[in-house]
Amino acid sequence: MHSAPPTPLATPSAAFPADEKQLEELLATPSAALVADLARLDGDLVVLGAGGKMGPSLCRLARRALDAAGRGDLAVHAVSRWSDRAQADALAAEGITPVAFDLLSGDPAELPDAGQVVFMVGAKFGSAGHPAHAWAVNAALPDRIARRYRGVRIAAFSTGNVYPLVRTDAAASTEQDPVGPVGEYAMSCLGRERVFGFHAAEYGTPVALIRLNYAVDLRYGVLADIAAAVHGGDPVDLATGHANVVWQGYANEVALRSLLHASPEPFVLNLTGPETASVRRLAELFAAEFDRPALFDGTESGTALLSDAGRCHALFGYPPIALRTLVGWQAEWIRRGLPLSGKPTKFQVRDGRF
Repeated sequence: MHSAPPTPLATPSAAFPADEKQLEELLATPSAALVADLARLDGDLVVLGAGGKMGPSLCRLARRALDAAGRGDLAVHAVSRWSDRAQADALAAEGITPVAFDLLSGDPAELPDAGQVVFMVGAKFGSAGHPAHAWAVNAALPDRIARRYRGVRIAAFSTGNVYPLVRTDAAASTEQDPVGPVGEYAMSCLGRERVFGFHAAEYGTPVALIRLNYAVDLRYGVLADIAAAVHGGDPVDLATGHANVVWQGYANEVALRSLLHASPEPFVLNLTGPETASVRRLAELFAAEFDRPALFDGTESGTALLSDAGRCHALFGYPPIALRTLVGWQAEWIRRGLPLSGKPTKFQVRDGRF
């Protein structure tokens, strides 16, 4: 693994989360910096797409940070179709307001008023077979949302897929580099950015665009994909031989803190960890953890989707849980047979067809 600058990562105060309850507790524990930032918010928080992999933990994190800041007067509205009512009920029990709403077909005027919005909606998997749906969700829906919340701060999740593949022995993509999306999914995500950018320029809506590369939370992510393959005796595909990953708790915190950086000149931020991680090396580390050989398929191509998150780390600090710690946690999670999402990241895909 090629390290970023030599500034040390913060030592995590948390021990290995031994079950899903402890994992959720860790993901929902706000830092002092997040509490201080959310104390400055005015108006309720609306989280759109709150039922996805990251949404429930982001809502819990926001609720706890607001409460710690003495801002219990501000509501957190978690908007999703909520096909899993148990998940919605669990959020409600923690002081979050679930809002059952179909963002594609519903009337945006019926959405709750907000002082700030986190936009987490996206369509990725299956987009190769249904590109029209991906464009409707990723590019058309943002126009409906931006019209409903004109003038309201919006932090919108995007993706590092808007960049082209870069050489692994050269510099990773920065926010100043030209975009070059590969495939319809990535192009539709750039469409999302352009639509929010239009509303920022035309109507002065403050926007933050968060280009996330591969959040991990032990139940899913690049580390879970590689560890599960090694543990199961399956070969690890090396075609995409390097990747960026970041702890999901940090990703959610940065997204929330980015609300205060939203601007009519859109604030664009790469969000990932400081390392360029070698897939081969990660597999070898998991092999040592599991005391079994790592099997490989193919060889490294020499290019990968890689982002330089230096701006993010300068503004918000390094992720509090180091990559090597996450590797150990991931191995222990799988050794104990704890739940996995069953939703692979497909980080190996190189042609943009998901």
